[in-house]
Amino acid sequence: MKGNKRLITVIEAAVLFLIVFFTSFFDVFYSLDCMLRDKFYQSPRGINNKIKIIAIDDETLRQLGPFGTWSRSVYADLITTLGEHPSVIAMDIMFFGEMDEQGDNALIQACTNSSNIVAGSYIDYTSRYSFDENGEPYIDHFAVNAIDQPIIEDRCVTGFVNSAPDEDGVVRSVFVTETAPELYGDRVFNSFASEIYSMYCQKNGIEPNTPSLDENGRMWINYAGRPGDYEHISLCSVLDGSVDPRIFEDCIVLVGAYASGMQDQFAVPNSSVQMYGAEIHANIVQGLIDGQYPVPANRILTSLCNAAVAAAAYLLTKRIKFRISAPIVLVLLIGYCAGGVVLNNNGTTIPLLYAPLFMAVAYLINLCRKYVQETIEKRKITAAFKKYVAPQVVEEIAKTGQYHIKLGGENRDIAVLFVDIRGFTPMSESLEPEQVVDILNSYLNLTTNAIFSNGGTLDKFIGDATMAVFNAPFDLDDYVFRAVKTAYDIVSGGNAIESKFLEKYGKSVSFGVGVNCGPAVVGNIGCDFRMDYTAIGDTVNTAARLESNAKRGQVLISEKVYEQVKDRITVEPIGEIPLKGKSKGVFVYSLTGINAEDAQKAKELVNE
Repeated sequence: MKGNKRLITVIEAAVLFLIVFFTSFFDVFYSLDCMLRDKFYQSPRGINNKIKIIAIDDETLRQLGPFGTWSRSVYADLITTLGEHPSVIAMDIMFFGEMDEQGDNALIQACTNSSNIVAGSYIDYTSRYSFDENGEPYIDHFAVNAIDQPIIEDRCVTGFVNSAPDEDGVVRSVFVTETAPELYGDRVFNSFASEIYSMYCQKNGIEPNTPSLDENGRMWINYAGRPGDYEHISLCSVLDGSVDPRIFEDCIVLVGAYASGMQDQFAVPNSSVQMYGAEIHANIVQGLIDGQYPVPANRILTSLCNAAVAAAAYLLTKRIKFRISAPIVLVLLIGYCAGGVVLNNNGTTIPLLYAPLFMAVAYLINLCRKYVQETIEKRKITAAFKKYVAPQVVEEIAKTGQYHIKLGGENRDIAVLFVDIRGFTPMSESLEPEQVVDILNSYLNLTTNAIFSNGGTLDKFIGDATMAVFNAPFDLDDYVFRAVKTAYDIVSGGNAIESKFLEKYGKSVSFGVGVNCGPAVVGNIGCDFRMDYTAIGDTVNTAARLESNAKRGQVLISEKVYEQVKDRITVEPIGEIPLKGKSKGVFVYSLTGINAEDAQKAKELVNE
């Protein structure tokens, strides 16, 4: 049996392993994983003060007019004003086609006189059919249709400014190089940011880093700053002399849109606010300078690791108690995410969603499984417990969970009832075993139903005798009257049994009942692996002695019981009788009846 359970567990873990592996390998939840990585990986690390932005902002547009009406002499004046102070002047502006001849010539001449200009080109991609290795056609969305170059192409360095947003529109990576063999042969085109970085290194005698690329040829952007973090100076402030150009000494200066109306804003992973294109280029350049361009880990290896972690979490949570496994799984989740951040900062990025997600799924699966198993087991135990304790008591235990089975006892005021078949031993000697069992089962069924219907606890069967307690293990309203009513119900029900077996076997059956109340020690008595819930003490012994003195069909109650219920019952005084084991006699009464109204109230109370 244990072997089968282990095999099933292994199979379940293997199935989970495969599910996680393929889900991770095919990146089924790519968008969700990107959102999670954005939260953990894209924490601002501080911007480089050598990267500055000259902003075409709202103030500049107010002074110079609508952007599309400007003469290119504006940019010529800017380049002349900045001179050779910056290491790089990067113009994130499209200088395509001719505008006014005077302005165009001024810009061309300014670039001719400068050695630090990088201008933007633009790659026009088109969707066209290509063919895979099997000859099947597919749409190639990244086919280069043309590369638009600025009019100053021959007078400066150019790089393409295209962004490469993910499916959710967020810019997380960028192409560093592009080729178009059909159009340009072996020529390699570099991105705007990589040309800026290359010129910066050349100007400052720095050996450039070679960025790591993913399997699609993209460099992942590790954003150093959020929107607005890089120092930006209004273009009009530079042109009117309000800003000393020497503040740009040895800096990288990006000139670009910084007004929302210019439609050069993009969603980025580290902010809910869109970022201007010039700021994105600034982040890419700083990533190249800092060597911060994490590359995704090997897909197969990552998928295997995710699957192994999820399967291990499944086995762990299935074999270990939840109060132990829950914090362990939580630590694993936190550790995995922290490890991902460390790896990302050191150049390798891993998915953050799949392993934590399926660790949580594994935990929940086993939690639900154990809950179902415990519910089924609880129902079995409840069903079995109802055979010994009043159903309403069992329901209270199941509902509150406040009763714990353990060795030990407590002092409680209880009522105790003993009932015994009169003349059972000689009768059993004259009947067949099957007949004896039939009589005994009918009797025990009667006594048990009477006990449970009045809220009592069936303590035990002692041969042909039955012991019941009231007000244990839980408090029971009006418990003394309940015990007396139980005794009366047993005797009343015994009349029907007596006539039945007299007719069936020629033997009459009747009962003697004793009821007492008072303090007793109640609880589980025995050992760790076998215990019995019972009551012990003088109160119990007295009840047993009363039962042994009761005649056929008689219920004897002690004076203590009588004093508590005397207004609700009718009795015949018997007087003081000696009881075995007691030095002083006990005054007893024989129960003859119960007030109907009180009996009905007791029944309604039990039903509640």
